[in-house]
Amino acid sequence: MCNLIPVAMTVGSNRMVPTISIPYPLGDPNTPKDAQWKLRYHRVGVALDALATDITEQTVFKVKI
Repeated sequence: MCNLIPVAMTVGSNRMVPTISIPYPLGDPNTPKDAQWKLRYHRVGVALDALATDITEQTVFKVKI
């Protein structure tokens, strides 16, 4: 999971899941707690799926906005 996808690609990360922002990678403190939970649950789920996916090249996994 990373905030700066171009930097992660430059340093050779092979699996990348985009996060929200640098100070709050898995949430937005300006949203209700239930919305934050759904957002975090989704992103962590995508990250776990990324770990279980066979890849042959650098891959950025899609997340819902």
